[in-house]
Amino acid sequence: MLKAKRKSKVIEAFRTHATDTGSSAVQVAVLTEEIEKLTGHLKKHPKDNHSRRGLLAMVSKRRRLMNYLSQSEPKRYAQVAKKLGLKVQPAVPVKTLAKK
Repeated sequence: MLKAKRKSKVIEAFRTHATDTGSSAVQVAVLTEEIEKLTGHLKKHPKDNHSRRGLLAMVSKRRRLMNYLSQSEPKRYAQVAKKLGLKVQPAVPVKTLAKK
């Protein structure tokens, strides 16, 4: 978990209006900070498999949010990816269940 001050700085940097705390861009930025922090922890503690599982879940959630952002707001997607230093990748198509 991020400390409150650090989290509020991240939110302030990526929000779109004064009360924005939950937009996709903000969520991606907060997740990226948490991922970076947890990556540092795992470098010191390589056998901590419980934290590794949490890290993989965070990375997956960030990817899903980035896919959503790329489909709903492509310009914002590019801005967020550039600002966070993430690779810009084409969106993975959403799998649908085949009708029987």
